[in-house]
Amino acid sequence: MTQISPVDLELKRAFTEMQVNKIETTKKLKMLDLQMDVLKTSKKKYAITSTEVTELTPDASVFSSVGRMFVLSTVPDICQELKTKEEKCESLVSQLDEKKLFLIKCLKEQEDNLRELVQQRKEADPK
Repeated sequence: MTQISPVDLELKRAFTEMQVNKIETTKKLKMLDLQMDVLKTSKKKYAITSTEVTELTPDASVFSSVGRMFVLSTVPDICQELKTKEEKCESLVSQLDEKKLFLIKCLKEQEDNLRELVQQRKEADPK
């Protein structure tokens, strides 16, 4: 019977840990991409709606949705509300982008650490 050295077990554990982390990080990255796509779509909808509302006369009857009801509002109020929603979407997209960059950086760092560990093992092994 062959006996597995502690070095091999440590490398195997490190590879397994990295693989699990990579799978989790990939799932998180996909979720972030989906959330960013939804927010970008919402931002476009707000921008299009805003351009259409600005073409209305200031005394036109416009309604703002609040839950399942609609409230009579003015054109400037609706424009301001749409602008605020658009800015909020933009800030959320930038936050998600920062999270995405952080996850990619952490994954890259872990891969580099694993490469360094393998390199150290190769140098330490006199075979």
